Amino acid sequence: MAGLWELPGGKIEPGESPEYALARELHEELGLVVDPYLLQPLAFASHEYETFRLLMPVFAVEHWQGTPTPQEGQAIAFVPAARLKDYPAPAADLPLFDRLADWVRARGFGGMGGAQHAPT
Repeated sequence: MAGLWELPGGKIEPGESPEYALARELHEELGLVVDPYLLQPLAFASHEYETFRLLMPVFAVEHWQGTPTPQEGQAIAFVPAARLKDYPAPAADLPLFDRLADWVRARGFGGMGGAQHAPT
C-alpha cells in the first residue's frame, strides 16, 4: 500500500506457515534474522478492502539478529507505540495499534513500536 506506514510483513507463500512467512519477510524487508519458533501470537486483523478481504495474523518479535535496515527503499521508524496512530496506515493496521501499545506497556519495553513506509 504505497505511501502508507505499515507493520512489517507480507503474503504467505504456498507451503509456508504464518510464522515462517513473517521471518522471511523481516529478512527481505529489514535484513533481520528471526527464528519463527520464537514468535509470539499477539492478535489478528480481519478487514474488508474494496477488492479483497485481509486476514492477517500479528506476532510479537522480541528476539532478532541484525539491525533493522531498509532493504527495499522504504523508510522505517521506531516511535512510541501510543503514537503509531499519528502515521497514515492501512485501515487493517489501525485497530492493532492499541493492542500493540498495551502489549508494549505490559512488558515495560519503553513504548517503542515499529513501522515501515512503502515508497510512493
